Amino acid sequence: MVLDRTELLGAGALLVLTELAVASRACMMGAREAAATSPDNKVQDMNKRLRKHWARIGLVAWLAAGAQAQAAPAANAAPHLLMQDGRTALIVDGAPFTMLGIQANNSSNYPEALKKVWPAAHDIHANTVEIPVAWEQIEPVEGRFDFSYVDTLVAQARRNDMHLVLLWFGTWKNTGPSYTPEWVKFDNERFPRMVGRDGKPSYCLSPFGAETLKADRRAFVALMSHLARVDRDRHTVLMVQVENEVGTYGLVRDFGAKAQAAFEQDVPAAVLAHQKSPVPLAASGSWRAVYGDYADEYFHAWAIASYIEEVAKAGRTAFDLPMYVNNALRDAVEPLAPWKDNFASGGPTYDVIGIYKAAAPHIDIAAPDMYNPASAQFDATLAGFQRPDNALLVPEMSHAPGYARFVWQVLGRGSLGIAPFGIDYTDYSNFPLGAKEKGKPIVEPFAATYALFGSMDRLWARWAFEGRTHGIAEGDDRKDQSIALGAWTATVSFREWQFGERSWPSHPAEFPPGTEQPNGGVAIAQLGENEFVIVGQHARVRIGSAQKQGNGEMFARVEEGHFDAAGKWVMERNWNGDQTDYGLNLTGQPVILKVRMGRY
Repeated sequence: MVLDRTELLGAGALLVLTELAVASRACMMGAREAAATSPDNKVQDMNKRLRKHWARIGLVAWLAAGAQAQAAPAANAAPHLLMQDGRTALIVDGAPFTMLGIQANNSSNYPEALKKVWPAAHDIHANTVEIPVAWEQIEPVEGRFDFSYVDTLVAQARRNDMHLVLLWFGTWKNTGPSYTPEWVKFDNERFPRMVGRDGKPSYCLSPFGAETLKADRRAFVALMSHLARVDRDRHTVLMVQVENEVGTYGLVRDFGAKAQAAFEQDVPAAVLAHQKSPVPLAASGSWRAVYGDYADEYFHAWAIASYIEEVAKAGRTAFDLPMYVNNALRDAVEPLAPWKDNFASGGPTYDVIGIYKAAAPHIDIAAPDMYNPASAQFDATLAGFQRPDNALLVPEMSHAPGYARFVWQVLGRGSLGIAPFGIDYTDYSNFPLGAKEKGKPIVEPFAATYALFGSMDRLWARWAFEGRTHGIAEGDDRKDQSIALGAWTATVSFREWQFGERSWPSHPAEFPPGTEQPNGGVAIAQLGENEFVIVGQHARVRIGSAQKQGNGEMFARVEEGHFDAAGKWVMERNWNGDQTDYGLNLTGQPVILKVRMGRY
């Protein structure tokens, strides 16, 4: 379900606001009582619940301020996406929500293995766990469904105060059929494989397999129907990923008889409207006539997206939750060129998002899986996937230490969420894609950043939805970067000591410890013309006028502090003197700064 903000405005919001205020007051009184009698973990749980209630109130008040229409947001509505001015928010329990996620390892989707997932989720300060639900797991015998794992997963997530994103490993997982039931895997006649130009079958199941689609759709509907029964009013599950990293390696498309017949047809009108050809050719006609050398890849993207649409559409009829597809990326920096066996053809790469929008309207988001550590690739990939019609979401990312800095950039750009992969305490490492280490060392690079954003996740989600947030990560070149903030510009530099200037003759030649590799990042929320919330790590931030005004500018106030459960700012100390003379120097221990600038 995707709603426009205007559908949610109205005087009725004031009624919801009043009701939520009463509920929140009761929750606050309960928290005070718990503080006197309960262990710390129970008090923390009450604080989380308080933040949830106050976040609802803040959203409703914000909506009510512009009330024009009839309806108010229902706090008990299922998680859904809300769109406004080319930006998107994930609404959970009536308010924008930032997913501070982890993705468990592929084989951690069993009740016994979950014991090694929740501790890692807590240690990293996550609020959401992404985890597979495999087709082979819920339908080992055709027509007989077993949801015992799903029930255990949902129950344990609630006990651990975690949300879930379920990853449907159905027809395709990393392009292959390894998570299909055995009765699908080995029946090529009923569930056909793709066929190459040479007539030989591929490893990959064909998107033109009618029986494959029928069976996958039936299983997915059964899953979504079960989720509706057990979670419709609890909102534990936030989203569902449909299939996993689809496409085909080593084969540009299916050349089977059904596929070839479809390839020779005219390009559907919806595709023409959403996906322009990289080279100017025919305005309509066959795939080859319209897209030339890109025709095979684009046709394959349409075929797979059309298949996924049938699965997602049926599933959302049973339970309407946001749904997305993830992508094993192509190079985002090199000039666009036709497929040359250099990526998984047919997947939702940045250059075919338009085709997925046309062929799969029940898929909300095409999302990138980030496993290339080059900062230029990371920047270009985010830019390619973040579009007015495609919200930014990073559902999978390497957990190698160097990727931790990208959290600042991703959340600063307004992403709905982020999740490093392989975060659990099973005995597995996906090095070299991820970290060499196992156990607690894999969460440590991310934990402080997650804890900081977790303390204001609802606020940050709202600011992002309003277009107030910005983020950068230290580049491989270690150069300064700038952020435009209306009448102000923030300049961010790295590898700085907290005191002094590099230009001083006596300044140390060596760099601060802990900065041997790029690990800096900054995120800024602009609350007003001259007011900002600044967070980051291993960076120096200076703020100056974008254009000269008056005699000069200076910090009016730099407060370090935190936001309480009601979203109210609590100052802990004011920075001045050495702490501001050389910019705002953010160390490896992240803090929240509330900054106000002034001119004289």
